[in-house]
Amino acid sequence: MTDSRFLRASAADLAEALAAGEVTSVELTQLFLDRIAAVDGAVHAFLHVDAEGALAQARAADERRAAGNPASPLDGVPVAVKDVLTTEGLPTTCGSKMLEGWIPPYDATVVTRLREAGLPILGKTNMDEFAMGSSTEHSAYGPTHNPWDLDRIPGGSGGGSAAAVAAFEAPLAIGTDTGGSIRQPGAVTGTVGVKPTYGAISRHGLVAMANSLDQVGPVTRTVLDAALLHELIGGHDPRDSTSIAEPLPSLVDAARAGAAADLRGLRVGVIKELGSDASAEAGWQPGVMARFSESLDLLVSAGAEVVEVSCPNFVHALAAYYLIMPSEASSNLAKFDAMRYGLRVVPDGDPSAEDVMRASRDAGFGDEVKRRIILGTYALSSGYYDAYYGQAQKVRTLISRDFEQAFASAEVLVSPTAPTTAFKLGEKLDDPIAMYLNDLATIPANLAGVPGISLPSGLADEDGLPAGFQILAPAMADDRLYRVGAALEALLEKKWGGPILDRAPELSGGQA
Repeated sequence: MTDSRFLRASAADLAEALAAGEVTSVELTQLFLDRIAAVDGAVHAFLHVDAEGALAQARAADERRAAGNPASPLDGVPVAVKDVLTTEGLPTTCGSKMLEGWIPPYDATVVTRLREAGLPILGKTNMDEFAMGSSTEHSAYGPTHNPWDLDRIPGGSGGGSAAAVAAFEAPLAIGTDTGGSIRQPGAVTGTVGVKPTYGAISRHGLVAMANSLDQVGPVTRTVLDAALLHELIGGHDPRDSTSIAEPLPSLVDAARAGAAADLRGLRVGVIKELGSDASAEAGWQPGVMARFSESLDLLVSAGAEVVEVSCPNFVHALAAYYLIMPSEASSNLAKFDAMRYGLRVVPDGDPSAEDVMRASRDAGFGDEVKRRIILGTYALSSGYYDAYYGQAQKVRTLISRDFEQAFASAEVLVSPTAPTTAFKLGEKLDDPIAMYLNDLATIPANLAGVPGISLPSGLADEDGLPAGFQILAPAMADDRLYRVGAALEALLEKKWGGPILDRAPELSGGQA
């Protein structure tokens, strides 16, 4: 296998090459660091690259391999981490000037598990400020670009992690998903993104935007890679009060079994409100819907039975989300008060503590963060709490009931991941509502806490850009995502003549 093939290989294949002695972790890590140096000036997937630390971790991985004692199946395979997870000794900015230069004194539990499993951490990836956005244009450090077309968005808020994997700057990445921020970037970059069951992966060390919605998950090139990474970082954590004290189902076994593409006896539910009722007039791109329909046909060819299910309260999900999420965000971001840590701006004269706080928050937060803080504070204010936040929580309950009823009719539910392919940078910055609509299909899963996966379903006819196929399962049935996802992936690769990501244009010298 040549160097270029190592860059494009799956993490599972890289692990096999490491085990066989075909390559060392130091060689692999240096290869990806060189790739970052060559193309990230154009992509801007990374906010911080830790070459020295990654190579030191790679040397330790090689020593374990040589001693016949690898720490995990992925020991020595490099990974990138979204800059919303704390990393001891490495900057964690959350894409915000408010935390510029902050170096945490501890690792998030997910980062600890990555280190214990032997995965060299290449660096921290770009994101919308405090994870607030659908395009990674709201980073205080500049937007990330989609490797398929550098003039387009890579999705958000985890566009940096998705772009790093799509640009072959990292074989694996960690993202977070509050309303679709793993799955939606996955859809528009041709990568695989998984939002696990809420509570199945520790949130300790995740800088929270919305505590009841945020979830850490894998960003990869294949379904099997996602399962391998998910198993490494998942499981109960006593330091996280939302962590589920139950073992994960066998995700890797499910992915390997699914690759045989035998789905006989499986009932797949097409969500009426996100599938057959969708139309171009409602903002659903015809090419996205065409790839979705073709994927359904492939599932049928593998023996699955497709049925239509209705989730009538999904039409209220977007509105409920944009009351609950800003409310929790406004509460969480209140701690950035310039008194304890973070940016501090001291106005001229003899400013009061309130003056310092006001000046610091004005300088440290971007427009989108300010917008959501204002909205959330209003929704929680006296006289409006019951009318807005309280009503939104009632809608959330109704959406959970819709899921329960739908899962009584089908083992998994499916929809397109996002209504369109990647739009142009700047196209929707002046229209927040249009931006929010990109998460229309992903938000319900976060409100209900159920797991979801997005995998590339092909390229849209209109623009040749990736479209995504979303699979949802009941809580703690994440293994169903991997079984069905791996089956569809195998069928799509046969249809398209290989992985869809292999069709991405080559980036060379920082140019497309």
